[in-house]
Amino acid sequence: MYLFFGILFLILLFFFCINHWRRKKIIRKVCAMCMNEKCELLDELLSPFGYAYVPSQDIFTSRIDAWQRDLGYCALYDKAASRLNMVFDSLPVYFDYQNRTWMIEFWKGQYGINTGCEIGVYYADRILEEKEYKHTLFQCVSKEDMPKLSFTFYRKEQTIAKLCARHWWLTAFKTGCFSSPADLCLHACVAFPNREMARAFAAGLMNAGYDPEDICVCAQTVSFHFGRCKSPCGFFHRLRIRLAQCLNRFWCRVYCYVTRPFCLSVDRILYLYFYLPAVFRKTLRIRKYKRRWRKKH
Repeated sequence: MYLFFGILFLILLFFFCINHWRRKKIIRKVCAMCMNEKCELLDELLSPFGYAYVPSQDIFTSRIDAWQRDLGYCALYDKAASRLNMVFDSLPVYFDYQNRTWMIEFWKGQYGINTGCEIGVYYADRILEEKEYKHTLFQCVSKEDMPKLSFTFYRKEQTIAKLCARHWWLTAFKTGCFSSPADLCLHACVAFPNREMARAFAAGLMNAGYDPEDICVCAQTVSFHFGRCKSPCGFFHRLRIRLAQCLNRFWCRVYCYVTRPFCLSVDRILYLYFYLPAVFRKTLRIRKYKRRWRKKH
């Protein structure tokens, strides 16, 4: 028995030393890379998922050619989000313009180990009745109709991200940061092609519960703050959200502990990539398989 435990101890000590040596080697490898090399490799890894790295702000954002564009939007996505450990506040704004019902939605909250926000622009092929909003699959806006989106994203009055672009889905995600949606605030601006569309969107904001004095309309640009959001939900939904947030907090701590030699997300992700290459390869294969399946069907 003593011999067995002695051998087991030596085996564990051997693997611990091998792992320690390998870990130090990977840290030196990441540190030896220049920032351009790191960003190029990280963007290559993120591209199949539809995201890109923004080194100036150490955040991740969605690409304009992201595969998610094929999926459009329906209310079921938001309902199923908590089952995927995504806990956020959402603000869908519906309005009619040029024989279509448009929907611009704003999100802020915790997406797994990421604190993030989103603005998505969608439309239906016709004018919808209000009762149809929750059951319609909206299409992503075309390239010609993309408005200019911009936002400043705050966490407890501290700026996390600031982005501006013509886009259909403008996002910002801070990896390894845990937040409650109530601690987050989004100052959003949408620049439309004309004043008529801007006024229609402002009317949609008022239908969503905003007071006119909380909306700033300047020519064809509409801006407002998206802060606390009160949405009624049942006991089991609140319980699911609390469990999801407990898991999110736990995995954030695990992520930060495992990647503790580094501070920037680019270094942390590349460290994990070199440390667990098989996991990354498997994930990328799944992502490519899904894209091939979508094209085929």
